[in-house]
Amino acid sequence: MSMRERIFVAKPKLAGNERKYVLDCIDSNWISSSGKYISAFEEAFASFCGVKHAVATNNGTTALHLALVGLDLQPGDEVIVPDVTYIATANAVRYCGATPVLVDVCPGTLNLDPQKIQDKITPKTRGIIPVHLYGYPAEMAAIQEIAQKHNLWVVEDAAEAHGAEILGKKVGGFGQCAIFSFFGNKIITTGEGGMITTNDDTLAAKLRLFRGQGMDPNRRYWFPVIGYNYRMTNIQAAIGLAQMEEVESALLARENLAKWYNEALANLEDKLILPQSMSLVKQVYWMYTIFLKNGSETSRDEIIQFLDGQGIETRPVFYPLHRLPPYESNALYPVADSWAGKGINLPTHLDVTQEDVAYIANCLKQIV
Repeated sequence: MSMRERIFVAKPKLAGNERKYVLDCIDSNWISSSGKYISAFEEAFASFCGVKHAVATNNGTTALHLALVGLDLQPGDEVIVPDVTYIATANAVRYCGATPVLVDVCPGTLNLDPQKIQDKITPKTRGIIPVHLYGYPAEMAAIQEIAQKHNLWVVEDAAEAHGAEILGKKVGGFGQCAIFSFFGNKIITTGEGGMITTNDDTLAAKLRLFRGQGMDPNRRYWFPVIGYNYRMTNIQAAIGLAQMEEVESALLARENLAKWYNEALANLEDKLILPQSMSLVKQVYWMYTIFLKNGSETSRDEIIQFLDGQGIETRPVFYPLHRLPPYESNALYPVADSWAGKGINLPTHLDVTQEDVAYIANCLKQIV
């Protein structure tokens, strides 16, 4: 087994029209932030999510910042954020001078726990950012109910959840808007890139205004607002459009990969907690995530190190935000603390074979 090729935790699959469309950009000289692929990609993505508008950006973090600017988040405001998420979720709130208020998560999914939101709402709360962590949809019905009761907006952080569904409806259309990431390890990639989806015409126009330096769309070089340069390039969008053409088969392949893992790891269920599947939601397995039933962060890290030695790249589940220096807090987040330190993302991408899964399962058996 020592001669095995290394199994990476994530990697893009560029097997469709990516090369053809990128060469078209180069041959036509349309390589910057205007060109036909940008609107084509936006339209394809909006249609995929079942929403009216999709606004492309240069990455997922700028998409989130732009969304918060569009919703007029101000210094001194507060936003509810789950304690377990990629740090950009909280950082974008800080970019606006506002405060992310951390809320504990649900066991198993590590998504925002709706039961714990109420206690964190104050007169300064403006909105809620639920995260569909690792491709598992958050409990949007309960979250939207709380938001409506308190007159708060909701921004879905769907960076990792392209194509995930709740009761047959795709994520991206549940809040005032949603954001997606197209980083190289995501289900759909443009290398770097992001998208905001919304059904709100006024908000979409505002996002487009602020995305392009704040230049008036009807009066060139007239800037009514201070905007940002958050535009996506035509080359990125060309890759994205090609990826959208293959998205259904990519989602199906991830579903099959999860089935292989479920079968291969079934006899380790006394030691491991496998991803939960619920009939009402469709998760998309951006990452196939397992948790140790017993053990600690130290034993988790030992397993990661052992697998690395066997040629298997994995990654730990995100650290709870309240443990990171910028957001350090003495408040209690028992679920985040007990679950995040025991979580491992296994290799999840379209080049992982059933043989790879058997090998990974075999290595896990040796160490857990």
